[in-house]
Amino acid sequence: MNYTQQIKKYLEYCKFRKELDEKTLKAYRIDLKQFFGFVLEDFLDKEKIEEYVTELHKKYKQKTIKRKIASLKAYYNYLEERKIIEDNPFRKIKVKFKETIVLPRIIPREEIEKLLNCMYEMENKRKEKGYKYWLRDVAVIEALFATGARVYEISNIKADSVNLNTGLIKIMGKGGKERYIHIAATEILDILKKYYDQNSKEIRKSGFFFINNRGNRYTEQSIRIMLKKYAKLAGIERNITPHMFRHSFATYLIEEGVDVSCVQQILGHSSIKTTQIYIHVAAKKQAEILRDMHPRNHMKILRVA
Repeated sequence: MNYTQQIKKYLEYCKFRKELDEKTLKAYRIDLKQFFGFVLEDFLDKEKIEEYVTELHKKYKQKTIKRKIASLKAYYNYLEERKIIEDNPFRKIKVKFKETIVLPRIIPREEIEKLLNCMYEMENKRKEKGYKYWLRDVAVIEALFATGARVYEISNIKADSVNLNTGLIKIMGKGGKERYIHIAATEILDILKKYYDQNSKEIRKSGFFFINNRGNRYTEQSIRIMLKKYAKLAGIERNITPHMFRHSFATYLIEEGVDVSCVQQILGHSSIKTTQIYIHVAAKKQAEILRDMHPRNHMKILRVA
């Protein structure tokens, strides 16, 4: 078995049969190249794999190690299912992880309010030439917070995936999974409509809903740079990233009492465990509620001197 040829066939299988996105394919390609660059052979024994796993632990955090091993297991499962190999060496490898829970970083409500107010205050200061780009920037930030979508999902929204009459938007998530999200707020829909009206010709030509100054797709990196610029103008010292809007969206919905399974569906999480991390964040709000609004606060109870 030539592993170089098999990897090529496997990645083609992942792309065309499993319809995985380019980001996932790139990760698989890197993980497999790194692995075979270490072992330098086709037929592996348990000892060689254990050496590689130890090497990963020396270099990476547990979350990265877990992903890299998952990539390799998926590849060898593919080889075994197609009877290219008789014995899957990774079946003998047991790796336990004790990951520390890293709570997602959210943007305080007052800072989101401050950012959006700063952007809207700039409307009258915009020259006519730059007005349509100002509209785009406001529309992108509003869309990030209104949908909880990932930045690459926002960047890749197709022009025909947005219904400006109903507010229904089709989002293409991880692994090419589709989901639909409603933008119900009329003021946000109005911004999206104004943006489209100012840029309709370029949008139709590019095929993407959010476009840059040259009429091409508004890239993820451009969105990050744009957000950083407006956060600075708003006087926000915190380093705000597009993904923090997703975390904030989920956390604040849960704080408002929205069921976690509903939030899972909106975010496009395949496992509810991924969504449940926002419950931990929302617990901070619960602590504030219990501190300020608990009925004991209004009871006349003697205190120990």
